[in-house]
Amino acid sequence: MTRPFEATLTGSEYPVKGTVSKINFRGYGNAYEFKSIDNDLHLIIAKDEDGNWVRLAGTEPFLSSWIDELAEQIA
Repeated sequence: MTRPFEATLTGSEYPVKGTVSKINFRGYGNAYEFKSIDNDLHLIIAKDEDGNWVRLAGTEPFLSSWIDELAEQIA
């Protein structure tokens, strides 16, 4: 497992700071979990079979742009 790291996502009103950890999720060994510091936002993403980043789970509502933002910070 990769060491957790800090990340920031662009919220609709303010930046959302949190921690990202690599996890195994529903058969995805390359999944990443973002948890905001205030625990209001939770997002799990992974690459699908075509190599595209997709959302697997998380809190609602969420901004679709967060998938790309988080993927950029993972890379």
